[in-house]
Amino acid sequence: MQELNKLETLRDIIDKGEYIVALCGSGMMEECGIHPLKDQDRAYRIEERYGRSPEYLYTDAFFNTRTETFYDFYRNELLVDLEPTASTYTLAAMERAGKLKCIISSNIYELSERSGCHNVINLHGSIYQNHCQKCGKKYSVDYIRQARKVPYCEACGGVIRPDVSFFGEMLDSEKLSRTLEEIEKSDVLLLLGTSLSSDVFRNYIKCFEGSKIVLIHNKEKLMDEKADLLIYDEPKNVLPKLGF
Repeated sequence: MQELNKLETLRDIIDKGEYIVALCGSGMMEECGIHPLKDQDRAYRIEERYGRSPEYLYTDAFFNTRTETFYDFYRNELLVDLEPTASTYTLAAMERAGKLKCIISSNIYELSERSGCHNVINLHGSIYQNHCQKCGKKYSVDYIRQARKVPYCEACGGVIRPDVSFFGEMLDSEKLSRTLEEIEKSDVLLLLGTSLSSDVFRNYIKCFEGSKIVLIHNKEKLMDEKADLLIYDEPKNVLPKLGF
């Protein structure tokens, strides 16, 4: 199918959709300029610097036992300034128009919320939310950035922890329940910067009983052919053409 025809098909699917849900994967983060921690080149560079793999560094065990080293890694590798792109601004416009009902995201940078979206489920948490492990006091990301080495609570002296899901951790049960509910309700599922074989989303997608699955990403993946519409491109190059 030609690109123009695919765009018209996408418009038609969205126009007819009554409950559209978007799943936003790591590709949405990549189009902002940063690769996932498990990206081969990035992981190699991190291991060269810290002598450990990202899978080892980004864990609850490492956070609790090597907190100072963890925060050095966390500040350098994860507390980066990512700006939303045209894709998330278009999602916000779709939400305002009443077409997009929910966004389920695997990134930790609140790209959708910072673009104006409201009904967002951040499966892996957010760098913008932090709390004291001892008393629960909340802290901003700026407090984490400005702290010298390990950030401690001003109220009780406890160690502050980012509200993110480390590798190997169970995801928040309330978020999982909401995710399943939204996917079960949807009649159109937009997979943006992710795929049907995604480790993050594939089990949730099995709950989809709607009519159309749309994939928009720039890398060929297993099971792509099972989508009703497949567009190989970055979402930021496609979504703005919808005219919302």
